[in-house]
Amino acid sequence: MGRTSKDKRDIYYRLAKEQGWRARSAFKLLQIDEDFDLFTGVRRVVDLCAAPGSWSQVLSKRLHENTTQDDEQPKIVAIDLQPMAPIPGVIQIQGDITKKATAEEVIAHFEGERADLVVCDGAPDVTGLHDMDEYIQAQLLLSALSITTHVLRPGGAFVAKIFRGKDMTLLTTQLQVFFCTVTCSKPRSSRNSKAFIVCEDYQPPTDYVPSMINPMLDFDYGTGNELTGMHRKIVPFLACGDLRGWDADRTYPLEASRQTWDDDSYQPLDPLQLPISPAYKTALEMRRGLRPAGDGATDDADADSASA
Repeated sequence: MGRTSKDKRDIYYRLAKEQGWRARSAFKLLQIDEDFDLFTGVRRVVDLCAAPGSWSQVLSKRLHENTTQDDEQPKIVAIDLQPMAPIPGVIQIQGDITKKATAEEVIAHFEGERADLVVCDGAPDVTGLHDMDEYIQAQLLLSALSITTHVLRPGGAFVAKIFRGKDMTLLTTQLQVFFCTVTCSKPRSSRNSKAFIVCEDYQPPTDYVPSMINPMLDFDYGTGNELTGMHRKIVPFLACGDLRGWDADRTYPLEASRQTWDDDSYQPLDPLQLPISPAYKTALEMRRGLRPAGDGATDDADADSASA
């Protein structure tokens, strides 16, 4: 598929490049904020699974726009296993969100304070087997929630990606143990199979001690504990963004982005930030003859590729 055809296929991909966002996912956070007003009064934010950094870009831009000289300066901490190009106003941690040491490092950057907001746009590499992808995404969400219980202040908010499926009700009911309001939100720029869980007013159970091992107060979900009747909760669903706006599941002509091209004058745009250590780097070097295949040599880039 050529670069031009990809630009035609996804209007948000094109708009992200035109507006200087590192990825189309920036529009998802912007559209969620339109409906939930996430950024009001927020000074400290944690962005989990942040690479390549589009959500950190949005956070940096919006929080600093709303800051006056008399206000406390916002602090944004972005965490990811992969390296990420610097973003003005964002503190970066290359670390594992399942490790307590990472949570402690976040709190150290906040000088002992807790975050007002934690966001996570992380997702696994999908296999095409939706049940498996949904399960893996749920485990990632629980890992994000686990570190959130360490770093989020009471009354704070948590936003994370979730795959819509038959087991989503169980997961969101578990989230209601920690948050007073839990809403499944579908930004206009998000694919139909994906949504975001917006959790507001963090109020952990009395005497709850955050733990990376058992963050969900698990009990046996056997046949005698089915969520039925009064024990089953239906999560509110809200479609975010202007319904008259761009549809992520439609194909638009290039003219849809309010500019006019013909075959001779069309100029495709490169991504604002290219990957620093992509998983395909070793394969490209072998194809270009920069290293022999199977020479056994490894470097940091190869190690990153293998771990990815």
